[in-house]
Amino acid sequence: MPNFTLPRPARISRGQKVSAALVATASCAAALAFTAAPSNAQTTAADAPATVKPVSANGLPLTAKDRADDGKKAQQAASSVTAGHLKVTAVEKQGHVAKQAANRSVERKAIAKPKAAPKRYANNLDGWIRESLSIMKALSIMKDKGIPGSYEGLHRNIMRESAGDPNAVNDWDINAINGVPSKGLLQVIQPTFDTYHVAGTPHKLTDPIANITAAANYAAHRYGSIDNVNSAY
Repeated sequence: MPNFTLPRPARISRGQKVSAALVATASCAAALAFTAAPSNAQTTAADAPATVKPVSANGLPLTAKDRADDGKKAQQAASSVTAGHLKVTAVEKQGHVAKQAANRSVERKAIAKPKAAPKRYANNLDGWIRESLSIMKALSIMKDKGIPGSYEGLHRNIMRESAGDPNAVNDWDINAINGVPSKGLLQVIQPTFDTYHVAGTPHKLTDPIANITAAANYAAHRYGSIDNVNSAY
């Protein structure tokens, strides 16, 4: 019988065994993943979000009428807000105008000071002297140069010259002889009156106030004051 030798099986190393095992495991995993994974169409249909339909307060789908009512309510709400804003704006504007008017009124009151009523004097010798003194004093305030004189000085000279008669006329002295008689409370001649007449008083020689102030003005220029006159001047 012939002799023959069987070939020896090739020996597999440990590393080759490990590599073969890893390849087999990876193949099984891939097969399982392919089987379990859904198709693209299935995934898209499943993952697509469901359409949310609006519902009413009772949970029922909204009808066309419900939508129309909601639109009207929204429009009414917007109109109400606009009207409210316009009303507030109008009120604010009206308040601003009223405030400006009040400010102008206050300014006018502050500027327009009430005028003092003119003082009234008695139509007699006492009143004539007092009114003349007020005019003489007012001139000192306005021009820093008043007409000096006192109540006593005026009254004393008036009683000597005319006894308090505003229409008294001297028809016997040298002035009368020369045609310019002395007249009035302080017996003033016309040329003297014209020269020393005080503005603001009547330009009439026998007017009590005009006569007193003109005589006092003349005496101030010649004697320093009517108070210094004690005789005919």
